[in-house]
Amino acid sequence: MSAQTQFELPNPPSDAISAIKFAPASLRLLVASWDKNVYLYDTSESGGRLLQTFEHRAPVLDVCFGDNDEEAYTTGLDWDVRHLNLSTGAQTVLSSHTAGVKSLAYSSQHGILISGSWDSTLHIHHPASPTIPPASITLPSKPFSISLTATKLVVAMASRALQIYDLASLAAAASSLPRTSERTTTAIPIQVEPWQRREGSLKFMTRAVACMPNDAGYASSSIEGRVAVEWFDPSQESQARKYAFKCHRQANEQGIDVVYPVNALAFHAVHGTFASGGGDGYVALWDGVAKRRIRQYQKYASSVSSLSFSMDGKHLAVAISPGFEDGREGVGEGVVKIFIRELGENEAKGKGMK
Repeated sequence: MSAQTQFELPNPPSDAISAIKFAPASLRLLVASWDKNVYLYDTSESGGRLLQTFEHRAPVLDVCFGDNDEEAYTTGLDWDVRHLNLSTGAQTVLSSHTAGVKSLAYSSQHGILISGSWDSTLHIHHPASPTIPPASITLPSKPFSISLTATKLVVAMASRALQIYDLASLAAAASSLPRTSERTTTAIPIQVEPWQRREGSLKFMTRAVACMPNDAGYASSSIEGRVAVEWFDPSQESQARKYAFKCHRQANEQGIDVVYPVNALAFHAVHGTFASGGGDGYVALWDGVAKRRIRQYQKYASSVSSLSFSMDGKHLAVAISPGFEDGREGVGEGVVKIFIRELGENEAKGKGMK
């Protein structure tokens, strides 16, 4: 990997990175860290630069942008879901869970923010409408990862449970709650049936789920070095296409495969291919339709904890954090890093694509 195609961002977090996300309309990058901070970088020029740091009360587990590059949402071990104004630094609590919050997803099509917490609930927020109280949906298990398309929300949970929701139904049910005179952070329980209930294809704990940009399906990954690719269409023909494969396994000196968790998944918005990042320090690109690996990049110095493609598909952000698969022990100064890879025109294109 040459210096011309990749650079390391300056001023990285001092503790493990939990999530990185590119902005919807620029090369701004948000980074959530266990060091209780959210970082905003400008990666538009080689070398990049840190624009601002936003302090939080507890480790931050996820972050995402809203409708534009100036608004963001954060959550973590303080149990709160927050709106963050990136221009002023102002933070507004939108709702409070009763346990740590692992995942966030924002739907620009429906104007709703969804949070998934270890209290086994989803909260649905209408950030632009402060008089609509947050709604709460009880889940059968703890959610480990959530992802959405233009029309659907995928929730991957413990015990191999997976639920797919229709976003329009979610938004309608949440917006039907009685209005309040002022913003409230107390979520009101609602009942919304999932569009589909599934058992996950992977036998071991799910680490990440990511939806295809064409709204056709999703990929999920596990702690046991596997990735599954599935389609939403419930027809027998479509379901017969689903498959899983082994990855992020490295042979030791005795020739025995050491299995690593697949911590991160991210789809390319233009080509529909996807990247996986593992505890082995490798990032690989895959053509999920053709069932082929496109390429694997050279090994990073430690575990890959999060990945994000820019919306134009020309950049891939890679966060590495040592010990990510073994807890946070041993995270020393100077070993948490973020790399920005500038992709060639056909670098992430599938094997069979024209």
